[in-house]
Amino acid sequence: MPPLVVDRIPVIDADSHISEPPNLWTDRMSSRWGELVPHVKFDERRGEDRWFMGGRWFMPTAGAAMAGWTNPPPDHPPTLERADHGSWDARERLKRLDEYGVHAQVIYPNVGGFGNGNFLALKERELMDECVRVYNDFLIEWCAPGRERFIPIMAMPFWDVDFCVREMERSAKNGHKGVLMTNQPESFGFPRITDRQWDPLWAAAQDMGLSINFHIGSGDLTQLRGGGVDNGRQAAYAKATVRIFLDNSNAVMDIILGGICHRFPKLNFVSVESGVGWVPFLLEAMDWQWLNSGCREEHPEMDLLPSEYFKRQVYACFWFEETSAVKAIEAIGADNLLYETDFPHPTSMSPGPNSVAVYPKDFIENALAPRVSETDLWKILHDNSAAIYHVG
Repeated sequence: MPPLVVDRIPVIDADSHISEPPNLWTDRMSSRWGELVPHVKFDERRGEDRWFMGGRWFMPTAGAAMAGWTNPPPDHPPTLERADHGSWDARERLKRLDEYGVHAQVIYPNVGGFGNGNFLALKERELMDECVRVYNDFLIEWCAPGRERFIPIMAMPFWDVDFCVREMERSAKNGHKGVLMTNQPESFGFPRITDRQWDPLWAAAQDMGLSINFHIGSGDLTQLRGGGVDNGRQAAYAKATVRIFLDNSNAVMDIILGGICHRFPKLNFVSVESGVGWVPFLLEAMDWQWLNSGCREEHPEMDLLPSEYFKRQVYACFWFEETSAVKAIEAIGADNLLYETDFPHPTSMSPGPNSVAVYPKDFIENALAPRVSETDLWKILHDNSAAIYHVG
């Protein structure tokens, strides 16, 4: 029998998360900030550990550490000790990579938010800036036991573009491989990403060879609290998460139709945890409307169709999709698609009592390998991510 796919292809997981340890900021920041520094307290009313941020109760420490948990989301472990230790311990994470059939893994945060917007709750600019720097330094430390297997992505203080550029330069020298940026800065009172005020950030990332990573949920998350389905708590949660998956299509349209890809032709953008089934339709719709709406005449400087800009520099990640992922590969090719696990989030490829997920190695072997060519498997599972993040 031929070897398993994961035994012949070093799989790069393009999206996973760290559940930050309680002492991340308190051990590394000045005591002068007192209670304002992000720290953890036990919430007796809720019966769980929660982050206390900017002097207020914030998210549960294990709210996103659902891998292997006993109950379906939004329920979660009450403490990190009760969660899968691979969610917060680097050496345990390496064991999980081996168990899942993953060679390397891109690491994103939780507490600061999927676009770093949670730091705005701290109010004090100096404190916000220091929290970002501390997180970025911590992540390099955390990755040290698996330096060849962990791919750290830096947090961005988007509230100050000049500081963003300085922090990118500093963090890239320390080993960070990409930039985590909100795709909805307008949710926090800042201009949309199409505004020219962000051009220095795009230019710096392009010059440094760093990708811009738009993770879902990086903007307005009020929909997670609303739900809007009159069919119970679980149905409301399911609807809210699927809506957030699709939100990233707006970011893709912004960077392409807004001319960002045209102005920064060597800058890569990654749509993280958004799935890929919608991508073929989006590309076809953008091309049709670009031509049908007279955009080519209005913007003669943009010499490519929207789909061509996408294929040149935009990527999207998938994990649980079977039929729609294969159809996307057939429709647009494999050059712009990445595989992820989303470990240890509620939707991750983490088998357990509450999950329908299967091990990534089994998903790859049974859902992808029979229907995807070896060449395309290499691209999706390894080559595309290796090129974007400059790893072997």
